[in-house]
Amino acid sequence: MRDALSDSLIDWYDAHARQMPWRVRPADRAAGVRPDPYHVWLSEVMLQQTTVAAVRAYFLRFLERWPRVEDLAAAEDGDVMGEWAGLGYYARARNLLKCARAVVAEHGGRFPTTREALLGLPGVGPYTASAIAAIAFDEPATVVDGNVERVMARLHAVETPLPTAKPELTKLAEDLTPNHRPGDYAQAVMDLGATICTPKRPACGICPWMEGCTARARGIQAELPRKIPKQKKPTRFGIAYLARRADGAWLLERRPDRGLLGGMLGWPGAEWGAEAVEAPPLEAEWNDPGAEVRHTFTHFHLRMALRVAEVGPDAQPRSGSFVAANDFRPSDLPTVMRKAYNLVTG
Repeated sequence: MRDALSDSLIDWYDAHARQMPWRVRPADRAAGVRPDPYHVWLSEVMLQQTTVAAVRAYFLRFLERWPRVEDLAAAEDGDVMGEWAGLGYYARARNLLKCARAVVAEHGGRFPTTREALLGLPGVGPYTASAIAAIAFDEPATVVDGNVERVMARLHAVETPLPTAKPELTKLAEDLTPNHRPGDYAQAVMDLGATICTPKRPACGICPWMEGCTARARGIQAELPRKIPKQKKPTRFGIAYLARRADGAWLLERRPDRGLLGGMLGWPGAEWGAEAVEAPPLEAEWNDPGAEVRHTFTHFHLRMALRVAEVGPDAQPRSGSFVAANDFRPSDLPTVMRKAYNLVTG
């Protein structure tokens, strides 16, 4: 049963694999072309909590600027954080640098070839280690993301809600992982979930696993996987201070490495909390433009008021520093900070 299911899925993948800049096409792989572990690792880190559509451009920009892991390891932290801006979950960018530097310093620029060894790298967890081991090195490691969980829940009609069902779904995925072409199989299951076994209106009529799907046989495929209701997100409040000198320089600060938006550039201001706290970074005539940034993070909603000031050349900030107009790129700001900039300048 396992071999029949995995073989049929790989056959489907050979004909319908999604084309992505970090992938080796099945035909090329059959001809002996091997996936580059650096490309696999970089794409998998970027794809965590992020859509394929959002990642494509970032992946290509990173490769153009840092084509090898040695190049990324030697990059300036601020440059990498700037290129990552807008992709979100910024701890990934910090871990990206730590991992690249560990690969160069401890492994001579070559990624370890087993899941167990990959788990020793900074920022590489079970999912990423399994993905690299399977896709880059053909280790029969089981790769389980949200797409795979959904496919397994429907294939086996698992009605236990997520996240409680995760261990059960992982075991079911392990039981189906083949020794033959495990990397292609891992990508095939993810593609199946992304393109056919979708969260809403799954296209069961063209699914290669249609006949073996227990949820479809019971008519409950669209109801699975079940999920425990999420708690309502709280709302936090803050104030961002946008000060600009007559020469065009903006007052910015780099956030601490740890914590939300760690290591990213942003506008000065107090910590966000149940109430907005006034904390101007320098003495100035601060104006309220009557605009507010609204942004949603993983665990809370943010409402951020704005304060704007034009300051003189001798302004002495209590926090942050002025960045010359020629050195400032709005694209280096994380999304929430760029929203503030656009409101003030647009």
